[in-house]
Amino acid sequence: MTLPTTIPGRAGELLASLGDRAVLCDLYDEVGSEVYHDMAGRDPQEVRELLGLVRATPGPVLDLAAGSGRLTMPLLALGREVTALDLSEHMLALLRTRLGLAPAALRERCSVVRGDMSTFALGRRFPVIVLGTTSVSLLDEPGRAGLYEAVRAHLEPGGRFLLTTVAVDPAYTGPAEMEEKYTTDSGRAYRIFEYWATGDAARTVTIFPADAGAATGPVEVCTTRVGVLPADRLEAELAAAGFTVRGRTALPAVSRRLGDVLLETEVRS
Repeated sequence: MTLPTTIPGRAGELLASLGDRAVLCDLYDEVGSEVYHDMAGRDPQEVRELLGLVRATPGPVLDLAAGSGRLTMPLLALGREVTALDLSEHMLALLRTRLGLAPAALRERCSVVRGDMSTFALGRRFPVIVLGTTSVSLLDEPGRAGLYEAVRAHLEPGGRFLLTTVAVDPAYTGPAEMEEKYTTDSGRAYRIFEYWATGDAARTVTIFPADAGAATGPVEVCTTRVGVLPADRLEAELAAAGFTVRGRTALPAVSRRLGDVLLETEVRS
């Protein structure tokens, strides 16, 4: 994720109206990671589908871009040994806190590793590697090539690489910007703006506290630019990198124009 230099649309107007009270944060920094963690329950269907596929393949799991443990904790609850890898120390600190509160039998089955998912080298192989939350789109094309190479080097023969990305609705003709209001399980409420013009390589996501307009003190605003990697393009890249797609599952739409897709792949023999 990268911090945008400008915020387009109504999100930009709201940000400007806050003036000097606005504190702009990246979604992976110390402030943003807390917001990201708080909103981690927005799409439980992806977690359920991934867990269903993991159950079919016994053994340890490598959770890439693990963040604060959105997938790591449910994978541990399955009784699996999990290696959780993420580049953000802020996100891993949240995961370590969650593990510290978990039963020892669960905590001891988790290895937390700070690393780049495009260049990691762990010296072992796994029967299952997962990459959720469409996090593959955080990487540019060279980064994705590095990811595919690293996954091949860490996947056991016949193992599965499970990952999610977006599916673009070609019939969508609506506005470039969408707004969603969301209240998390913690009770915190947010206004989430997503700006994406059809065909652009990335979208801008900006998250405000729901009461930002009425606030009188500093207002922390989280924003990022994240790539849009359509499923068809991802499948073509995976095929060129030596993977075979064994399954493709449509997940509930994240917006009226972007849905999520779960791919089940293995290294081509």
